[in-house]
Amino acid sequence: MRYLPLTPDDRTAMLAAIGVQSIDDLFVDVPQPAQRDGFVDLPRVMGELEVERALKHLAGKNTAAGDVPFFCGAGAYRHHVPATVDHIIQRSEFLTSYTPYQPEIAQGTLQYLYEFQTQVANLTGMEVANASLYDGSTATAEGVLMATRVTRRNKAVFSGGVHPHYVRASETVVHAVGVETVSLPAAIDAEDAVIAAIDKDTACVVVQTPNVFGTATDVTKIAEAAKAAGALLIVVVTEAVSMGLLKSPGEMGADIVAAEGQSIGNALNYGGPYVGLFACRQGLIRQMPGRLCGETVDADGERGFVLTLSTREQHIRRDKATSNICTNSGLCCLAFSIHMSLLGETGLRKLALLNHEKALATRDALAAVPGVEILTPRFFNEFAIRLPKPAAEVVEALGNHRILAGVPYSRLAPGVGMDDVLLIAVTETTLDADIQILVKSLTKVLGADQ
Repeated sequence: MRYLPLTPDDRTAMLAAIGVQSIDDLFVDVPQPAQRDGFVDLPRVMGELEVERALKHLAGKNTAAGDVPFFCGAGAYRHHVPATVDHIIQRSEFLTSYTPYQPEIAQGTLQYLYEFQTQVANLTGMEVANASLYDGSTATAEGVLMATRVTRRNKAVFSGGVHPHYVRASETVVHAVGVETVSLPAAIDAEDAVIAAIDKDTACVVVQTPNVFGTATDVTKIAEAAKAAGALLIVVVTEAVSMGLLKSPGEMGADIVAAEGQSIGNALNYGGPYVGLFACRQGLIRQMPGRLCGETVDADGERGFVLTLSTREQHIRRDKATSNICTNSGLCCLAFSIHMSLLGETGLRKLALLNHEKALATRDALAAVPGVEILTPRFFNEFAIRLPKPAAEVVEALGNHRILAGVPYSRLAPGVGMDDVLLIAVTETTLDADIQILVKSLTKVLGADQ
């Protein structure tokens, strides 16, 4: 039993200090239907074997990504993770997801974080990368906060191609400190509208490429427009493998890059934990959130690693910290780094090329299905299609055929008038047979074969 140091008198005094009568008064904002006034209806006692069987029964109700043709993406992608990755990260000296608090003792941890930073900087085409953040969405929010500190302005413009969940996560974080956000209407390929939205009050412009609809765009012109207005350009990438084939954000003029690294070395994991990649130009390094590992020499001249910049509230005064939410997704970034080391530059490019080729084959096959319209003009491994029926209904029907056919855009952004848009993602794990099954089943579901 846990030791509870507070006596009933202590609790009464604490409640009185904040002006409430009971603990229930602290939950008045929770809707009544969501409140439970008793225990959950579960057996009070059950043996380990019975619990295992019950949980396996519950797990069996899920359709696993690897068991059926799988075309879901929209920010989380199924890629092959070599067995070597899991084998290495399970070494006892690595098997912790938490941040090093006595870092100089853990030289091995610092070294892989240093190499992780180097890989991320090379991948994004930026000068500096930190030692990871929570995930891509909160990395985006950190980028916006960083831009407001650098520019001393207070407005962020989000392109209509940014993943809606990234926009909402960013708004949740930055509104709390008074940052204004302008979210442009959802757009499959209308980055020119972003330039028109930039003004003298804009601290940063947030664009995504490939965007949530899969459109790959050279954002160089947006970078030039942002720079001319004194604003920063934040480039978001949800599919890290795409940077193995496409022009890097740094080459397109990005000031800050916020990306999701799940695609490399990390499985889907039911939505997390993931690993946020964060990189920027050298001149902005003092405002970078999180921590940065550096290389040095010790008193004997031997090579060593240290936490060079640690601007979290655990390291400095809370009001001086560049972030009060960030962390280092240690084990996930180690998995990323191992997978990147196994691939190498040539391997990553081959992997990216394979993804693109399979996506093109899927696009061509779906284009031949009567009623299907391909919406994304240029893409990496994900694209949007328009269906003659609501996409959610079609996905549900294909699920009955044991096909996970994609993500309806309406699921990400309800009520924007895109209920017939379906996002299709294709990776190296997609078999030619999977594509044939999708096309055949979709044709049947749409009634186009009649």
